[in-house]
Amino acid sequence: MGMKSIVTVTMNPAIDKTVEIERLVPGALNRITRVEYDAGGKGINVSRTIRELGGESTAVGFLGGNAGKAIEAVLDEKGIRHDFIRVEGETRTNTKVFERDGTVTELNEPGPVISGRQMRELMELLMGYAGERTLFVLSGSVPKGVDQDIYAKIIHMAHERGAGVLLDADGALFAGGMRERPDLVKPNAAELAEYAGYKGEASRGELLLAARSLRRTGTGTVAVSMGKEGALFLMEDYEVFCPALPVKAHSTVGAGDAMAAALALGWSRGLGAEETVRLGMAASAGAVTAIGTKPPSMALVEELMGRVIFTQL
Repeated sequence: MGMKSIVTVTMNPAIDKTVEIERLVPGALNRITRVEYDAGGKGINVSRTIRELGGESTAVGFLGGNAGKAIEAVLDEKGIRHDFIRVEGETRTNTKVFERDGTVTELNEPGPVISGRQMRELMELLMGYAGERTLFVLSGSVPKGVDQDIYAKIIHMAHERGAGVLLDADGALFAGGMRERPDLVKPNAAELAEYAGYKGEASRGELLLAARSLRRTGTGTVAVSMGKEGALFLMEDYEVFCPALPVKAHSTVGAGDAMAAALALGWSRGLGAEETVRLGMAASAGAVTAIGTKPPSMALVEELMGRVIFTQL
């Protein structure tokens, strides 16, 4: 049988710049105590976690300018295959300011504007990868110039060619993508509540009902991440709730991407439901302990996998 291949799509990659300071004082000089640079963007985070967990993927999307070159250099250094389309303009740098008390302020740049021609180029690139043994991971926002129904178009194209798709997006991108019934989805509680039309915070019961309705429309795997609460997983004849693993949280950035990576890896390796859930919970908990957007180490993930608690629903 051999392994199935994973292609992560990051339309709006970024350099993640994480700075730590004592306390942010607006309108004054703030001295930074430490700074970290990282290749980021949700699909790239997924590829990096897959690599850390011993898997393979190909990262695709748009890159521009020196920031784009820096991202390629990081991927090369980590041994991650990539096949990006070069665009004019500069790939964005997203700055996260961490204060000693845990407050985080994010400053995100807009990034380059993508033309219709570049979008067609990306579709052709993806078509070249699409086949029965391919899983596309569509995650994160899209740059200016790209339609909000782009994920729906990619899922449609992928399904025509027998490929699978994991969708991890929010708002209109998620709603549009759901029309084409992706094979796996990983909304967080807020994204699913918004999609299901719940006002305010949804209870676990409400989220379960919404997740079941996604399964009924033809999505095989639904994973709902609920932050400190834990996560819901719905697969074939399998529905479980897992409480969050008790870890020392450093940064929740990247926890969802780590879970998406675990789901994709489970799919490519043909893991059973329980093993996939263990990997998902452990990878996302591991990501929370890391500084900035670094993926968790395999050793930590393996240790955490044994601590996952399951409640059948």
